[in-house]
Amino acid sequence: MSNASCDIGLIGLAVMGQNLVLNMNDHGFKVAVFNRTVSKVDEFLQNEAKGMQVVGAHSIEELVKALKKPRRVMLMVKAGDTVDQMIEQIVPYLEKGDIIIDGGNSHFPDSNRRTKSLNEKGILFIGTGVSGGEEGARTGPSIMPGGNPEAWPYVKDIFQSIAAKVEDGSPCCDWVGEDGAGHYVKMVHNGIEYGDMQLICEAYQLLKDGLGLSADELANVFAEWNKGELDSFLIEITAQIFGKKDDDGEPMVDKILDTAGQKGTGKWTAISALDLGMPVTLIGEAVFARCLSALKDERVAASKALHGPKHNQDSHGREAFIEDVRRALYCSKVISYAQGYMLLREAAKEQGWNLNMGGIALMWRGGCIIRSRFLGKIKAAFDQNPNLHNLLLDSFFSIILNEYQGAWRNAIIHGIGFGVPTPAFSTALAFFDGYRTARLPANLLQAQRDFFGAHTYERVDRPKGQFFHTNWTGRGGRVASGSYNA
Repeated sequence: MSNASCDIGLIGLAVMGQNLVLNMNDHGFKVAVFNRTVSKVDEFLQNEAKGMQVVGAHSIEELVKALKKPRRVMLMVKAGDTVDQMIEQIVPYLEKGDIIIDGGNSHFPDSNRRTKSLNEKGILFIGTGVSGGEEGARTGPSIMPGGNPEAWPYVKDIFQSIAAKVEDGSPCCDWVGEDGAGHYVKMVHNGIEYGDMQLICEAYQLLKDGLGLSADELANVFAEWNKGELDSFLIEITAQIFGKKDDDGEPMVDKILDTAGQKGTGKWTAISALDLGMPVTLIGEAVFARCLSALKDERVAASKALHGPKHNQDSHGREAFIEDVRRALYCSKVISYAQGYMLLREAAKEQGWNLNMGGIALMWRGGCIIRSRFLGKIKAAFDQNPNLHNLLLDSFFSIILNEYQGAWRNAIIHGIGFGVPTPAFSTALAFFDGYRTARLPANLLQAQRDFFGAHTYERVDRPKGQFFHTNWTGRGGRVASGSYNA
């Protein structure tokens, strides 16, 4: 092995790791690779990386010795303890100013911790989200790096070279922010992905159970939708899924068991939203919808005991209803992204990160699972007003929501009539109606809290920050509660 000739080292040769290595090689970077099951290194060099300038290492020490300074070591291993164990094994071979990159789906508090603890040892850390699946990793993913800003100049060229590019050639990769900011943005990306997928599933069920559309008809509807404002990777692959036949000629989609799995990033997003007090309701519903799908045996039993409404599938204007569902999908998607951006803004405030909101939309424009034409509109909204408080207040989105809301409501009303569950569509509309309501019934809620727990309230006719307590029954004392929360 030639000494110290490699630009970057990568540990973890599962499919994402392998494809990133091949992508880096395509762009002229020399990569050293290592895997805990060492035989995988030789297999990779003999097969996928055959004839390339990839260098195989059979120990971490050998890998580090192959790297130019400052040494850059990228981990593509399972999130959690495995990352910490790998870091512990690598650090003894590194020097001050060397860089460790974690490209897995790590939880952002872990990346916060790793940035700080490695900085104390003089090692620079980058926690980066990588999205786009196997294909994205090979041909151009979306990359969301955060961590120690001092490390960015040393990895920028590699990351931006291998990242997806949008129409004008801009890479879907830029510095996100300090500590765990990169992994936080990737987490929210994944949460939005959960929401997008659930919304598409609800549109599918409305059209299938409500109108009786066949898989071939659904393939045509989604292919048509993909030519317009819903143009996106997920709509495109959904059309292809509906068109796929099993060996017996039946639609493949009908053969798949209706219980969904999850790896946790959607749940993390919902938990973070609760921690920060942000109403990210649609992603929460998307996570719960997967949980409900997992109760298959209970649902089958319940379907025999609990009956929905009877309806005639042909009783609604077909084309008009398909358009209502399309508009409901678009509006709900706007709400989901608005909620995701509310969460990013609040997290940035809480963590002291300086997040570039337009830049994040650009990073999601290509390469990643949620890539869509729609994200260009979000980028434009933040370009026009970098301090935009909420996406719903941007004129492009507010005009569309105002225009489309009739169709959105119609789709949900018909869903209720059909007995088709639309948790994500419905929560999106509920949020829209709540957000645009100047006076919500929380005044009654505050009265209830004050009644049973003396929690106090503010008044509309007095300055904010002054708190009052009413003796509601004439029996209570005049002392207000300081600690009892309900």
